Amino acid sequence: MTPEYDIAILLATRGRTTSLGRCIHTLIESADNSDRLQLMFAFDNDDTAGTEYFQQHLQPWMDKRDLNYTAMQFDRQGYHRLHVYNNKLAEHTDARWLMIWNDDAVMETQGWDTEIMQREGEFKLLAVHTHKDHPYSIFPILPRKWYDLLGYISPHSVQDGWLSQQAYLLDIFERIPVWVLHDRADITGNNNDATFRERAALEGRPYDPNDFHSVKQMELRHRDCTTLATYMHGQGLDLEFFKKIWTGEQDPWEKLVQNDVNKQMVQFDNPHKHFTK
Repeated sequence: MTPEYDIAILLATRGRTTSLGRCIHTLIESADNSDRLQLMFAFDNDDTAGTEYFQQHLQPWMDKRDLNYTAMQFDRQGYHRLHVYNNKLAEHTDARWLMIWNDDAVMETQGWDTEIMQREGEFKLLAVHTHKDHPYSIFPILPRKWYDLLGYISPHSVQDGWLSQQAYLLDIFERIPVWVLHDRADITGNNNDATFRERAALEGRPYDPNDFHSVKQMELRHRDCTTLATYMHGQGLDLEFFKKIWTGEQDPWEKLVQNDVNKQMVQFDNPHKHFTK
């Protein structure tokens, strides 16, 4: 069946009010065609501030503009289970592309939706310019088919890293001319609230099986990557880069390193040097 929408925005939010409104306003007001968007919100069922702001301010504004949106409530999962929110939101989307958004993100590019749709029909992970061009796709944009193949966007809360590493291995990572400000406390000094301070660190401890860089998690990413590669092979898509990794002819992280223009990956004892065949 043909999807009803072009781009679904997945937004798990907690405790945010005006910043939540701003992040949605900038998305909608800079889109060429807001009718093509499906807005998906996840709220904790104990988040009084966030839900009241949504109901009293954001919801009437979206209704006035006749926007397409769905709001879901969850038992609180916490930052270490952030992926649970987005995986469930994705399940309920009906769009060609999925975009993970943040309640402290500000869209700065007019026509960002048109830039995404210019890649319609392509199977790749898209990245915007943000975080001094971090080599990961910080606000990942992926085809809905990616979710359908695996049954989730990511089984780990480090969703940007999970998707980006798979995309680099498959050579399907593309940065597009879209700029986003991540108005986060450790970047801009803003939004230094409980939501920010309570975030969990799930990287840099490879001895912990739940850590992003543990052998357990790397092997799971490689398994998922093989599933994606199998689909790509069936579609006749280029897998030369991926095949050369397995034969030892290709450094799997060559393009990640090339994209790390500000050396932002050195904080973790070179976690990308390992690739289990």
